Amino acid sequence: MSLQITTQNFDNEVLKSDRPVLVDFWATWCGPCRMQSPIVDELAKSRTDVKVGKINVDEEPALAEKFNVNSIPTLMVFKDGKNTATAIGVQSQAALEALLSK
Repeated sequence: MSLQITTQNFDNEVLKSDRPVLVDFWATWCGPCRMQSPIVDELAKSRTDVKVGKINVDEEPALAEKFNVNSIPTLMVFKDGKNTATAIGVQSQAALEALLSK
């Protein structure tokens, strides 16, 4: 299961994580986000070496603004506290795997 990321836990869960983190920026009203969600959840189950989290842009607008998220879904990979890859729009599981390997 993916982790709910907020401004309160972002530093500990994402920036200070000892493994890569895939972050899904989404909103409940977003149709493409609902299509992306099961793909992200499947990745969270299949890849124990990666942390997977979701940020609701309506509940956490400061985080969306901090990372210049203007379209959702936006997926970002963080490694060692840095954003190493970004994809905008619905991504396949294979595309997410490729994103994680960058």
